[in-house]
Amino acid sequence: MLPLYVTSGEPAGIGPDICLSLADRVDERPIVVLADIHMLEQRAQILKLSVELIEYQGQESSSGIGQLFVEHVPVQQDVVLGELNLNNAAYVLEQLRRSADYAMSGKSVGVATAPVQKSVINEAGISFSGHTEYYQEFAGVPRVVMMLATKTLRVALATTHLPLRAVADAITPERLHQVIDILIHDLKSKFKIEQPNILVCGLNPHAGEGGYLGMEEIEVINPVLESYRAQGINMSLSLPADTLFTPENLKDADAVLAMYHDQGLPVLKSQGFGEAINITLGLPFIRTSVDHGTALSLAGTGLAKSSSLHVAVDLALDLARH
Repeated sequence: MLPLYVTSGEPAGIGPDICLSLADRVDERPIVVLADIHMLEQRAQILKLSVELIEYQGQESSSGIGQLFVEHVPVQQDVVLGELNLNNAAYVLEQLRRSADYAMSGKSVGVATAPVQKSVINEAGISFSGHTEYYQEFAGVPRVVMMLATKTLRVALATTHLPLRAVADAITPERLHQVIDILIHDLKSKFKIEQPNILVCGLNPHAGEGGYLGMEEIEVINPVLESYRAQGINMSLSLPADTLFTPENLKDADAVLAMYHDQGLPVLKSQGFGEAINITLGLPFIRTSVDHGTALSLAGTGLAKSSSLHVAVDLALDLARH
């Protein structure tokens, strides 16, 4: 069977640690970690883990308990736990490049990603906004949607990694139509929800308070939402975000569309941090990710939790079955 690739991310952080925990599982298809195999060996020794690292050479079945398939991607310089190194920025991006190339060329079913450190990649002189934008550019698609999910809540974003002062200008009818089209399509095709019920956050406090706290809801957001409601789509008009995320409002919702990153994600992560996952909608391949960062101070300590990576792998494998 085709493999699922897992990028190990920033080598000085907990990405290698949590990837090593994948040796505890046996799946229906190969799970292959993209990493420097020697760095993984050293990390396993530091963590006192007994893991047999096996170079992936096209094996069609899963590795066994205590084993881990690895495709060797060499680091540029030796890794020091917790210390970012500009010279290893290209190593991180090579993982992403290979994972995207394999998925686009039909050599894998997709990718699950461990965390990267955006700052060190940019400090190395490489413009980088994040995994989501990288895979969008590689795939050549006009728009993708970041959606995070727990067992009980899905939150999609109309904008992603933008400064707050740029968000209002980015909320345009064109963007909203693109985002909502992708969200509806993937909820139906990937999550098998025939008639998704979507709640939408307003941009401004109190969803603009009838125009007194901003006109974006009246002039931009609600006209777009009305066009979908006229087609029979189960979608709210813009709702105040401070009350939208209550159990009563969420009980029948299949997804929430938030206007910006820190509007929707703090609520979701407060409910399920460490158990939530990131899914990129709108790509021609499967991409899931952990819901946390590199946690540099935890690298090599044995304190990093791997649950989010396992949930991300589980979802990617489930989506690959459809």
